Amino acid sequence: MCTRMPQRNKRHRKYPKMKSPAVSSRQSGKQIERGAYIAKDIKPSSRKLHISSKIRSFFQKWFTMMNPPVFFGAGGFVVALIFFGGLWTGVARELFNATLEFITLHLGWYYVLTVTFFFFFVIWLYFSPYGGIKLGGENARPEFNRPAWFTMLFAAGMGMGMVFWGVAEPIKHYSNPPFAEPFTMTAAKEAMRFSFFHWGFHPWAIYIIFGLGIAYFHFRHGLPLAPRSLLYPIVGDRFKGWLGHAADIICTVGTLLGVATSLGLGAMQINSGLNRLLAVGYDLHIQVVIIAVITAIAITSIVSGLDRGIKYLSITNIALMFVLMSFVFWAGPTLYQIRLFITTLGDYLQNIVETSLWIDVGPDSSWQTDWTLFYWGWWLSWSPFVGVFIARISKGRTIREFIFYIFLVPSLATLLWFAVFGGTALYLELNGLGTISSIVDENVAMSLNALLRYLPLASITQWLGLFLIVIFFITSSDSGSLVDDMVTSGGHPNPPVAQRIFWGSAEGAAAAVMLVVGGLKALQAASLSAGLVQSFLLLASCYGLTKALRSDKGARSIVRSSQ
Repeated sequence: MCTRMPQRNKRHRKYPKMKSPAVSSRQSGKQIERGAYIAKDIKPSSRKLHISSKIRSFFQKWFTMMNPPVFFGAGGFVVALIFFGGLWTGVARELFNATLEFITLHLGWYYVLTVTFFFFFVIWLYFSPYGGIKLGGENARPEFNRPAWFTMLFAAGMGMGMVFWGVAEPIKHYSNPPFAEPFTMTAAKEAMRFSFFHWGFHPWAIYIIFGLGIAYFHFRHGLPLAPRSLLYPIVGDRFKGWLGHAADIICTVGTLLGVATSLGLGAMQINSGLNRLLAVGYDLHIQVVIIAVITAIAITSIVSGLDRGIKYLSITNIALMFVLMSFVFWAGPTLYQIRLFITTLGDYLQNIVETSLWIDVGPDSSWQTDWTLFYWGWWLSWSPFVGVFIARISKGRTIREFIFYIFLVPSLATLLWFAVFGGTALYLELNGLGTISSIVDENVAMSLNALLRYLPLASITQWLGLFLIVIFFITSSDSGSLVDDMVTSGGHPNPPVAQRIFWGSAEGAAAAVMLVVGGLKALQAASLSAGLVQSFLLLASCYGLTKALRSDKGARSIVRSSQ
């Protein structure tokens, strides 16, 4: 029997307003007036008093809304990781490499089976009787209209990674496929099928499980907008104690590492664009400077909040993506792209079960490690970030609507992107019209610019692509900071600005350190490590959500039968 759910409007935690200290005429020779100490013989200017009051109010709100065990636990771990990587770079590099080798050698099968289970669990949930349950009560209305909702969840879910790998991955698979002969038509088909597999339904299934659990327990039962709520059907009120703190800390750190992976990839691609357009050098120091500059810009968006900064940046992202994709679609081999999309989609769907359960048992399984396992770890590590974020913006949606729009629509849009950009690159290679593969083998971050230079208006579209990556960089940073801020403030949907600034700065610092420590290998190790821990919470979420939904559906049936 499911643990009894708390009342819908009852919050597990209250955030009381700060009261001003009591007014006293004498206290150690000083007065207290409206919370500010005023010396007996010195009367400060009203301007200084106003500034002092604002600073005090700023920190009062921060500490009042903070969940100290989670904030200091996660923050302390992240700061320690940053200092460790920055001061002992060689040791950190060896540790990352050893971690990556251990996970891929001994736990690759676990990633394959777990992500496959998540995929089929979401399909079952969509067709289950629970699909009509609304997130937030029967009369709840969505906070955002459907276009704005879709653009925010899509920009947070894939965004920068899709722009980075849209050309690079099909070309890399074409030159180094898992089964076919390299640089053949069979290799090109295999390249697109595995690109669809890595960026299709499986990652969104992971996001749905995390996001749906958080949204259901928060909007329908008043639990905090934090990962700890996923444990309630299993552990009951103990989710308020150390078990809940541990879940929130793990997810906060995992979110930061997942976002830092994307920021590191984005910095590499921005550097490649500047190198191509302005002859700026391509090296690690410039990438660290890029991270620092854009993180500072992202913090400005973070401070402006969800309704202004993140919302409008997400809409700008989608608009720029549509413009750039439309251009490549019409300027490139349009008919080939259409045929490739339809053919690859059919091939992907026909072989989805076989591909999902494929485990490389050969003596050299580096291909699956470098690609499939890296992606599964990356999506798992991103699941708290994307899950909490899409839960925050999904009030008023039914479970079936939530699954349909997050599972199907973004997946098809992502696959279309790969068919247009990756398909155009493969067309140039197969017909001897370009040498993109040699450029990608030398520097994977150059892939988008390498494609655009073969198309008309290259000088304009390359700047447009660079601007798109910068906007995605900012969106990923401020969305991740908002999620970390909500989790470390006890699941409050409108957390304090001070914590947003801290987490935005920490994400940029972590991305820079991982690039310094080991580049792409360090980013892969961080994603796989964080994803391993997240997978346990996701499995618990599947069990707990099913248990809670059965109770909820039964309660509604009893109410109907009594009327």
